[in-house]
Amino acid sequence: MPATAKKVKPKISIAVIGYDPLRFVGLRTILESDPDFSVQALGVLNLAYSLRCDVVLLGSHGMSSLHNAIANLRSNSSHSKIILTGAPAGDDAMLRAIAAGVKGYLDEAAGPEEYKQAIRVVHSGSMWAPRKVLAKFIEQVTANSSTVPISPVGGVSERERQVLELLVAGRTNKEIGAELGIEERTVKAHITKLMQKAGVQNRIALSVHALTHSLLGGA
Repeated sequence: MPATAKKVKPKISIAVIGYDPLRFVGLRTILESDPDFSVQALGVLNLAYSLRCDVVLLGSHGMSSLHNAIANLRSNSSHSKIILTGAPAGDDAMLRAIAAGVKGYLDEAAGPEEYKQAIRVVHSGSMWAPRKVLAKFIEQVTANSSTVPISPVGGVSERERQVLELLVAGRTNKEIGAELGIEERTVKAHITKLMQKAGVQNRIALSVHALTHSLLGGA
């Protein structure tokens, strides 16, 4: 009998835009050393078209306006998640970027592992930003919201609380499973159940809900 074909896990496709050629070569070397990633360099003109990629690393090289670049990506490639990279920025700059639609802000001088971690976290549906910045963003959103807040999650088990705490910290399902000694599919089941309890549709909304309703105890 023929051997059963092993299912190949699709790679996370990454487009790098707004990097000078030398920096891109170094970044591609770092990222493509990981078998989970595929990387391509695209020019600024590609922002006007729909991109076939999961994550966009957006730098400022050759950009006349980062705001316009983000707006074009959001309009033409809404399926792609944006990580803005640049020099160290203050909280307000990161807040403006998140408000504009990026899913992460990364210091361009960050180390290789931080780049990889940020890409995985954003690709999984969470956000990559300092926790205090995310908390400020949530504070602004809730302060300006005219909607009735969602009721706190009821009946959260100790295991679900542990999963939720790691989710808010920006961990991927795989990392949560490794930390807690459970399978990745079990982590997914816990997160799905938590989203149902909270009445939200995605991981980011669940993280926001957890922080705004103080579900993490001393967090």
